[in-house]
Amino acid sequence: MSNFLLPLMGVFIVVANIIAFVSYKKKKNLYFAAFTILLSAVLFGAIGGALAVFIIRDAFALFYGMQLAQYLLFNSIIVFIIAILVTVIKRYNNRTT
Repeated sequence: MSNFLLPLMGVFIVVANIIAFVSYKKKKNLYFAAFTILLSAVLFGAIGGALAVFIIRDAFALFYGMQLAQYLLFNSIIVFIIAILVTVIKRYNNRTT
């Protein structure tokens, strides 16, 4: 079963990051991209949990979706920290010039 669920987790993470990249290209806002990953954590966590429950047929398979959402939440936090650092660097460069 892990031959299916672990690559599926990787696919969900890559898709969430691609969606965030597209939203960044449209809005030119890193904070919005981080928020997009945060929202996709909820969506893909629910989808992954539901798929795991239907495949494994055990109620504890729902924790797979929670683990997937946790990884995407950490991903969102990393993007948010990068957005803060970029904002601080831009403001520092604008102040010195």
